[in-house]
Amino acid sequence: MAAPYKLDVRKMEEFSAVDLYEMLKLRVDVFVVEQHCPYPELDGNDKDCLHLRLLMDGELLACARLWRPTPEHHTRIGRVAVSPHHRGRRLGEALMREAISELKKRHPGEPIEISAQSHLQKFYGSLGFKVISNEYIEDGIPHVDMLKNA
Repeated sequence: MAAPYKLDVRKMEEFSAVDLYEMLKLRVDVFVVEQHCPYPELDGNDKDCLHLRLLMDGELLACARLWRPTPEHHTRIGRVAVSPHHRGRRLGEALMREAISELKKRHPGEPIEISAQSHLQKFYGSLGFKVISNEYIEDGIPHVDMLKNA
């Protein structure tokens, strides 16, 4: 059975201005406004990442940022956001499964890192991620580092 959404993966410079605006607005709405967390959402890293989006009829449902491996880090998934208008439909799980699949395809055999909000450990654990750090505060929110082995 086909997914009820369209998967889109691209570099930042491949977005139209409108599509880029919608993705960045979703991230700001979720991370800055909804979570009451003033932090530099536009951190200069988007140009170095792939951006994965789930769309339905042209509407942005969810998005994530995918990092390639570097000498300092394995592949990484970050900025995982689901539109508040589309929650409760397991889109977070679908988004993460698509992100994991995309990174495995592009970087086979490479572990995947995430910096997870602590209250989401069980969710990410259900996708095969294991906690690899003590809890720490990032932008006023408790986080843990997690790793999914290849």
